[in-house]
Amino acid sequence: EVQLQASGGGLVQAGGSLRLSCAASGFTFEDYAIGWFRQATGKEREGISCIDSSDGVSYYVDSVKGRFTISSDNANNTVYLQMNSLKTEDTAVYYCAAVLREYACLASNGMDYWGKGTLVTVSS
Repeated sequence: EVQLQASGGGLVQAGGSLRLSCAASGFTFEDYAIGWFRQATGKEREGISCIDSSDGVSYYVDSVKGRFTISSDNANNTVYLQMNSLKTEDTAVYYCAAVLREYACLASNGMDYWGKGTLVTVSS
């Protein structure tokens, strides 16, 4: 059974940091890219970062570039999203998702597997 378990969300003040984890099981981790998505209230879900588990190549959208860092622990089938310098506009439910590595990894409608979200709330 494929499982993606996102965790690490919480309440943090603006300027603070959080680290999200995405633990994967039930598929060959190195064959997939893992993406982080978020959905704020009233907005569409957006892809913000992803990493190819095989070669470590990563991607970021401009809104998080320089503040967020994605990394992969292949020994433990886990992907992390270190979020620094958080802003109130980062408040959202964060999801991780997986797609075969030969496909785009930031397209919400193209992902193969999704985990349940974890809520990140950034207060001013």
